[in-house]
Order: sequence, then structure tokens, then C-alpha cells
Amino acid sequence: MYHHIAETWKSMLKTRSQILKDKAYTWRREPTIHRIDSPSRLDRARALGYKAKQGIVVARVRVGRGGMRKQRPVSGRRPKHLGVVHIKQSISMKHVAQRRVGEKFLNLKVLGSYFLYQDGMNSWFEVILVDPNHPAIIKDKEIRSRLNFK
Repeated sequence: MYHHIAETWKSMLKTRSQILKDKAYTWRREPTIHRIDSPSRLDRARALGYKAKQGIVVARVRVGRGGMRKQRPVSGRRPKHLGVVHIKQSISMKHVAQRRVGEKFLNLKVLGSYFLYQDGMNSWFEVILVDPNHPAIIKDKEIRSRLNFK
């Protein structure tokens, strides 16, 4: 069944399906980091360790596309506040999405993420997060091993 889900998603991405365009229309109006109930791509989520249980959270992240170099401002500023420090060409958009979600959900650990869709302005990723202190996660040996717990 998961193979069918993967093939359907790939074909929708390849043909620029109207279904995905409609979903992106609603995603644009959501906040940049939006917690969702269930993953959009169940095959990728399951491959990364997602389970439908307490202590596991899925968040959809919108990351802006465009040039990897930000213009330096003309007038004097403190280097930290120039806004050019965190924009690097070597860091992928997927890692940027994971970092931003990790900064928002401080008590959760990032388990993994996967690509959803991109248009001319944005890329969307879904990030799977785990609460390492939740009793259901503490009892789950498989997830603990993915998080390098003992």
C-alpha cells in the first residue's frame, strides 16, 4: 500500500497536478510552521519512523526560495543584526526547515523530514518530531534507538 502512495505522490509532482496546486493554495495561507494531525505522505513518514501514537508530532514548514546571498545593508549595523549570517548556499532547504522547527518546538527532537511541494516562491516540508520525555516514547524501543537513547 505504501508503494502505491509513493507512486501516486511522485506522479502528482511530475504532472503538476491540480490537486497539489489546490493544497498549496491553502498551505500559503497557513502559518510558516503549522502543526498538523497526520502526515500528507504516509509512506515517507513511516520510513522515517512516524507512528500514530502520543508523543509524535508532525509539522508542515514553508521555506522561502530564492537567492542564497542576501545583500549587505549600506549603513552601519552590528554584524549579528545584518541578516546575512544564516543564509548559506551549502545548507539545504530541508535542513533549514528542520532547524526552524527545532527552534520553535524546544522540547521536541527532530526525527526526520521530507519534501512536499514547491512553487516559485516557497518550498514545503513536513518534519516529524518526537517528545523524548513522553511515557509512550520512553517505552518504545524502536523510536528510542532512532533517537540514540539508552
